Amino acid sequence: MDFSQRSYQKELLDDDDIPFEDIRRNMYELDLINTYLGGHNITIQGIKSIIGDIAVFKATNVPLRICEIGCGGGDNLIAIEKWCNKHGINVELIGIDIKKECIEYARSRISKENYKWIISDFRDVYFQNQRPSIIFSSLFCHHFTEVEVIEMLWWLKNNSAMGFFINDLHRHSFAYYSIKGITKFFSKSYLVKNDAPLSVLRGFSRSEWQAILEEAKVTNYKLLWKWAFRWLIVRRNGS
Repeated sequence: MDFSQRSYQKELLDDDDIPFEDIRRNMYELDLINTYLGGHNITIQGIKSIIGDIAVFKATNVPLRICEIGCGGGDNLIAIEKWCNKHGINVELIGIDIKKECIEYARSRISKENYKWIISDFRDVYFQNQRPSIIFSSLFCHHFTEVEVIEMLWWLKNNSAMGFFINDLHRHSFAYYSIKGITKFFSKSYLVKNDAPLSVLRGFSRSEWQAILEEAKVTNYKLLWKWAFRWLIVRRNGS
């Protein structure tokens, strides 16, 4: 296994004819993985890095409008809402996903007024009245080519008011064999068993991220390594 090069093999989840129940199981298990391997905590760290001091932000009394592209079943947004409620932050949440099955699953879990769900390629979404304060993606970038990720970074810069962040996988042998073993013994989803290890192979190294960010002309960013084998990339507008 050569971990020095990215894999471009498509994941099963990228197919268009997956039964809804299989997607539902996949979304459920991804939520568990994000919860127990710290993925949701990294997402919260991204938000905190952009808004800065929570007390100062709350004093402005400005609603925090957060958008996730490639939102899947909405588990990241649920985790964000819990954190915001804990700290008394008024939050509006937007989930964008190109798969209608993912949005249908998210809607079946959450029907609150402060959530908005959009079935679309994120590149076709335009915020005419008010840009989101923060836009982010989690476990999403590795589905794309380098050129597509550069286009994504341009979109993130142009559509976020305060800034954006990315929470994604670090391609590494330990991460690959660990998730392969975990999903082999504990997963009941053929999608997770296939795609979880493959997604690590499709992840980026630090130098690859640096090259992509340079090509996209993204400056003054933070590129942070987080356990378990994640990259957190944060860009505050105006910094």
